[in-house]
Amino acid sequence: MSDFAGMRFAKRIEVGTASIYFNGFHMKKYVLQRFLQLIPVLIGITFLSFAMLRLAGSDVVEELYANAGSAVSQDILDARRVELGLDRPFLVQYFSWLAGMLRGDMGTSYVSGKDVFGTFASKLPATLFLTAVSILLTIVISIPLGVLSAVRHGRVTDYVLRFLSFVGNSMPNFFVALLLMEILSIRLGWLPVISAGISVKSVVMPALTLAIAMSAKYMRQVRAAVLDELNRDYVDGARARGVKGSVILLGSVLRSSMLAIITLLALSIGSLLGGTAIIESIFMWDGVGKFAVDAITMRDYPLIQAYVVWMAIIYVVVNLVADLLYYALDPRIRLSQEAGIE
Repeated sequence: MSDFAGMRFAKRIEVGTASIYFNGFHMKKYVLQRFLQLIPVLIGITFLSFAMLRLAGSDVVEELYANAGSAVSQDILDARRVELGLDRPFLVQYFSWLAGMLRGDMGTSYVSGKDVFGTFASKLPATLFLTAVSILLTIVISIPLGVLSAVRHGRVTDYVLRFLSFVGNSMPNFFVALLLMEILSIRLGWLPVISAGISVKSVVMPALTLAIAMSAKYMRQVRAAVLDELNRDYVDGARARGVKGSVILLGSVLRSSMLAIITLLALSIGSLLGGTAIIESIFMWDGVGKFAVDAITMRDYPLIQAYVVWMAIIYVVVNLVADLLYYALDPRIRLSQEAGIE
């Protein structure tokens, strides 16, 4: 009898090991497939953006010399085009730029003459810092308030939170920024009006401006997701078995609502890492968004192209990470993907 039990135990270990290997194999194959699907997307985005910039209707060389204060001869303009490589056919320019980008060389700025990659990389720390603080504030504000609104559904607390969410969602970012400036800087004098480098005091107002707008929108989404889970049969069954409400909420409801929350955070991270041009310009926050606005104003095409590539990579990577989290958290998606792979 003991030998039979030992054989069954060994068999279970063998089956469990095979299942882990099988799931790991499918996970790797799924990641590889998703990654390969993203490569043509990135190439297509770079090609379209490169074409749109070249067909924008304005001559970059003439724009560069427009404020020279004196007339510039056609020979000088033509020589400058040759120097910048703008005299070559469009496809030659694109593939030359693409080959350089794959080597880490994004060219030089038309205006400053500095390396594009180095200039762009110098703006990333400010944007990364602003993104991290904004997302942290959004999570701290929207998720607890959204859950509280769902739990207190139909009561005074729910109505008050929904009203505040409506008000916050109705106010544009620039108005919130000016309001915070008036209260926190001018009247109370707690924070600087214009940011002075990357610091905690300088990041508070732009991050809070972004967090208020995102929290007002996402609080309603979190409330809807949690409320939908609270109305499911498994919650009633757990309550009937005497399981505490906090255990049900934290152990089951929030876990099931994570897919919606992850989607919201993924979209927020993508947009924030791309830079928020209006907020960064208002607070003079020297990040990627302000960098893009300055590049567009000066028609500095290499800098604009670097920004477009950054945006494409960010959204592609964020969507890939979100898909992998879906795959890990939702067994229904995992089983359907594995069935499709087979």
